[in-house]
Amino acid sequence: MKGKKGQSGFTLVEIAMVLVIIGLLLAGILKGQELVNSARVRNLADQNSGIQAAYYGFIDRFRQVPGDFPSAEASTAIGTTINLPAAASATDGNGRIDNTYEEAAAVWEQLSKANFIQGNYNPATTPANDADYAANAPVNAFNGALTLTRNADYAGTASLRLALHLGPQIPVRIARELDVKIDDANPASGVLRLSAGPGANPFSALHAVSTAPPCVDAGGNYDIAGDAQDCGLVFLY
Repeated sequence: MKGKKGQSGFTLVEIAMVLVIIGLLLAGILKGQELVNSARVRNLADQNSGIQAAYYGFIDRFRQVPGDFPSAEASTAIGTTINLPAAASATDGNGRIDNTYEEAAAVWEQLSKANFIQGNYNPATTPANDADYAANAPVNAFNGALTLTRNADYAGTASLRLALHLGPQIPVRIARELDVKIDDANPASGVLRLSAGPGANPFSALHAVSTAPPCVDAGGNYDIAGDAQDCGLVFLY
């Protein structure tokens, strides 16, 4: 009689080696993602620091607020054509950045043309909506447009403050990590808050946050379990 052919298969040692390799690969992937997230957190923090330095540096040099500086005077002082604010109005030259598309766009044009920030922000006309504004504004690491205006579009007890909105499309995990590292980890208090956007223009989309899933849970904390991908953060100046 012919003997039965032996069945082949993995030995326990081979299976153990495969599991070890899979574990190492997973650990490497997770570590790589952690490094990417940390880099994005640093990028958001660095953007705020750079813009703060540019804002106060501009005031120190020209004795005018960027974005509020009337275009004719700004063109003479900076030495190049400044398009916005397009014409004198009640808000130009009043010593603050008002919550309008015109002055918000003028911030980036004036700062960049005065060489306080990098980039080419040269709006020819006043933006008519969020999309027009975003076309000539710096963006965060997730391609959401930044705005620096005087508004109350943030969580917690709100009053009109000069505020840098770091843009939409920020994952809630990144938002929480940045808040933990530089503030109080509370989305509704401190100098770093969660956006709480208006229901209408200006900046209805750029200052809004995800509601499905929400960026915060029922207790008012960052909702990591919900994993929202469209949150926004605000630095209060």
